[in-house]
Amino acid sequence: MTTLLNPPLALLLDRLFADAETSTAALRSSVAQMPQHERTAMMASKTDYRALYASMKDAHLAVSRETALLLYMLARSSAARSIVEFGTSFGISTLHLAAALRDNGGGRLITSEFEPSKVAHARANFAAGGLSDLIEIREGDALETLARDLPDQIDLVLLDGAKGLYPAVLDLLEPHLRPGALILADNADWSPDYLARVRSPARGYLSTPFAEDVELSMRLG
Repeated sequence: MTTLLNPPLALLLDRLFADAETSTAALRSSVAQMPQHERTAMMASKTDYRALYASMKDAHLAVSRETALLLYMLARSSAARSIVEFGTSFGISTLHLAAALRDNGGGRLITSEFEPSKVAHARANFAAGGLSDLIEIREGDALETLARDLPDQIDLVLLDGAKGLYPAVLDLLEPHLRPGALILADNADWSPDYLARVRSPARGYLSTPFAEDVELSMRLG
């Protein structure tokens, strides 16, 4: 059995992706009206992210179906048991990762979200998908919630929160990454500092862009 392709999770994900398409279309329309320099400054900000993401509390901000499936495949093929996610939102990506943990025989997924209403929605989705027992959702700023009580070894990381914080979040997680650990960063083009870091073998990573908006990296030994 593949948890991802069977009820109750498969039906739940179909509904969530449909809802995400609606909310994302409305958000894109609004953002597209902004001047390019304002859009870039907003997305890459390291200080104003709280107000930005609070204003988008009703938007799913979900990964694409293709990226979600990739996450499941990466977690399964690497036999991941310990996963950390930055940016829960409504939990679509979290559910894919937790499904992989279930099919791997179990594990622990730590995910961080600072918007209380999204935490509530995500918890409900985790319960509806039958995966709550594998997921620990930490409410609050990830720079605080992911600064403590991390696994000794992390197998897989998803970065999909405030893009300007990707380097700072990686700072917190890096000491725990096992050799060969995978890091998938969504919309990483909004974080040039992050890309410069993971694309440098001298900094301990191999990295490549995947599709249009994803960076896939591997921690070297």
